[in-house]
Amino acid sequence: MFLDYDGCLSPIVQDPDKAVLSEEMRSTLKRLAEVCSVAVVSGRDRANVKDLVQLDNIYYAGSHGFDISGPDDMHTEPGGAAAAIPALDKAQEELKERLQDVQGLFIERKRYAIAVHYRNVAEDQVPKVLEVVKQVISEHEALKPGPGKMIMELKPNLDWHKGKAVLWLMEKLELNKPDIVPLYIGDDLTDEDAFATLQGQGIGVMVGEHGQQTAASYQLEDVAAVQDFLEAIIQTLKP
Repeated sequence: MFLDYDGCLSPIVQDPDKAVLSEEMRSTLKRLAEVCSVAVVSGRDRANVKDLVQLDNIYYAGSHGFDISGPDDMHTEPGGAAAAIPALDKAQEELKERLQDVQGLFIERKRYAIAVHYRNVAEDQVPKVLEVVKQVISEHEALKPGPGKMIMELKPNLDWHKGKAVLWLMEKLELNKPDIVPLYIGDDLTDEDAFATLQGQGIGVMVGEHGQQTAASYQLEDVAAVQDFLEAIIQTLKP
């Protein structure tokens, strides 16, 4: 079971730091991990999402899969994103300088990405924000854009994404077997890579909607519906 965090395990909120995991959902995840392998695959930094979930019996793929950890002291950084850190550092400085007068803007630096949150920006200022972000990206060959819900990200310009992180974990955990079905649940545009990757091999489940066509096969309404579904999985799989 592969799960996004924001909008899937915890509702999306105005302040990303306040997207706390409920004790009920934490209990569900802990019990789910006792009957199948569980990984949280997030655009957040791995350490950040691990601090939010606070469980040691699941896997964490942060920064869209560039940074992965798990039980038994597993930790690796596949994808080669470290080479993009100098470009990210420079782009962060440029964004702060060019967008310092935009009220409500939140520029979040992650280890392997920069997330420009414009959810709280006045509507007439959003085009300016997006244009500046595009300009900064165009000035750095090591970076590429990563759209999301009211977010524009600057990411390493590498052929690596959530879908490839899922395949990497399946290979690492020896889950590529005919009797094992991978399920991926997510709500954002960044989850589409995983939905598309698992077509014909697994099951993609979209939470809510993101306004564009999805490669997921099924849909759940919200975080509460996700928890109900996970509880049903637990009841089905438990001995």
